[in-house]
Amino acid sequence: MSRLRIGPLDVARRAREAVAGGESIAVVLCVEPAAHRGARIIRTASSARLGTLGDPALDAAAFDLAQRALQTREPAFTETVRLSAGDATLYVESFHATEHLIVVGAGHIAVPLARLGVDLGFRVTVLDDREAFATPERFPSVATVVRADFERDPFAGVDIDGGTCVVLVTRGHRWDFDCLRLLLESATAPRYIGMIGSRRRVRAAFHALLEAGYPRTSLATVRAPIGIEIGAETPDEIAVSIAAELIAVRRGVEIETIAGRERVLDRLLPGTREQDGRPNDP
Repeated sequence: MSRLRIGPLDVARRAREAVAGGESIAVVLCVEPAAHRGARIIRTASSARLGTLGDPALDAAAFDLAQRALQTREPAFTETVRLSAGDATLYVESFHATEHLIVVGAGHIAVPLARLGVDLGFRVTVLDDREAFATPERFPSVATVVRADFERDPFAGVDIDGGTCVVLVTRGHRWDFDCLRLLLESATAPRYIGMIGSRRRVRAAFHALLEAGYPRTSLATVRAPIGIEIGAETPDEIAVSIAAELIAVRRGVEIETIAGRERVLDRLLPGTREQDGRPNDP
């Protein structure tokens, strides 16, 4: 812990670094009581603390609020906390790098999904190994397009952190398996891993991973099939369905997803039955 007083220039510098791709930070400013007004604490994503509000109990409350801001990515809020010495009003801001959306596969759904991703404020990267698909002309002015090596590592040279969302819209089971394997083995787990596909396609990928020794708990982090149920049929409609799920993840909102409805992973477990008593699908 540092007793250094944090000023506006310190906050501006660290916020600029965070937004540019550095470590996320949360800044807590004391508004009341007057004795501590203007004092600041910075908490980093790695739990380092800079500054003090001048009171241990106030510091502890501020540190907890900073952690909440980092977890929820809520940009700013004001909170009144009750302490033995009286109420205190704290203003909290968080600063993060622009959220990264990686779309694996540059087919028909990827085009509107990349466009929606940019409209929603994501930094979008599209990966594909096909020369005819991995072109900037196919994704004009909306995404970084990478000609990836799917035979080795499609994510080579691509930044993935705890705030990254990865959407798999590949052209086949093999690529689904390889991409999921790499993501599940990643040192830093993405915030969201979603895979498009029919129940049969998702089941095939999950079966292959289970047989390869990946635990069910790891597979449970994969959302598949992706999207929310809106009866989507066209590529644009399916992209909207996927984008809606990404918004829900961003905001921490629980919604009925296709993955939740299908519960494909649950169907793979021997002896399980649907809640309504129907047997598992063959």
